[in-house]
Amino acid sequence: MRKPDDCSLTVGQRRKVRAEAERALREAGALGVFPTPVDRILAVAKVEEVHEDVLNPRFLAKIRAEAGGAIKSALSKVLGLFHAKDGLVFIDRTINKVRQTFIRLHEAGHGFMPWQRDMYAVVEDCKHALDADTAALFDREAGVFASEVLFQLDTFIDDARSRDFSIWTPVRMSKDYGASIYAAVRQYVAKNDRTCAVLVLNMPEFVEGDGFRATLRRPIESDAFRRTFGTKMWSDVYTPDDDIGALIPIGGRKYSGKQTLSLTDINGDPHEFVVEVFTQTHQVFVLMHAVATLSTTRIILPAAS
Repeated sequence: MRKPDDCSLTVGQRRKVRAEAERALREAGALGVFPTPVDRILAVAKVEEVHEDVLNPRFLAKIRAEAGGAIKSALSKVLGLFHAKDGLVFIDRTINKVRQTFIRLHEAGHGFMPWQRDMYAVVEDCKHALDADTAALFDREAGVFASEVLFQLDTFIDDARSRDFSIWTPVRMSKDYGASIYAAVRQYVAKNDRTCAVLVLNMPEFVEGDGFRATLRRPIESDAFRRTFGTKMWSDVYTPDDDIGALIPIGGRKYSGKQTLSLTDINGDPHEFVVEVFTQTHQVFVLMHAVATLSTTRIILPAAS
């Protein structure tokens, strides 16, 4: 199912959360420390992680009974829990380590942002609460807090600008920042000042006679891209018969190499793009950026004698 990428926070809300993320980083002495020392962030948020794997049905039932009505309940399996009264954080230990890091920072956000800490006695977070497209404002704020802390505000994108524009830049940088490849690619495009976009596709499903179908999970565009091309140009399904689908590496290949593609802007004018496609376990990234057009050469004639 396609997920738009535009339902996060307003400019004012994001500025407010970003200020809290910066305050957390400064108070923790974590600015410029990579990857972000999560334990220090938890400490300044005055929360403590319980390292035992206790998020089982019996434990959750007990916590819910004690909280009464002052609880934000999960819609599906609980991946993280913030116990505001006791200042405790619980994490599902069965999920991968990188995902656990983000959830820790998400729960720290609930504890650190002053308008959130006392809103609930207990906060349960599931996959819906961790996805900006399905989460309520309360959780979107915590998600943005986690992302800003993880990527150290603009440090990630400033670092990326000094490197070649390529899908391999966020892939390699993700390790330095302790982030998932998906989160790094998303940050790379969303904060980029270039005219660029990335399509996150679900893995191709092979269809007899048609080759394959890859459905669009989410498009992510830079501000410059949106201004020129809008946000409604993407198809919901890609196959070998279309320009983008034809670039998807299959048969065990993970990378397409650099290819070219023409896209038409909102005024009907064509633009040439360089495209790279990278397949990573559960998703396909189609990264594209506009090739700068050559400026017209000015010919200056010598003055008449």
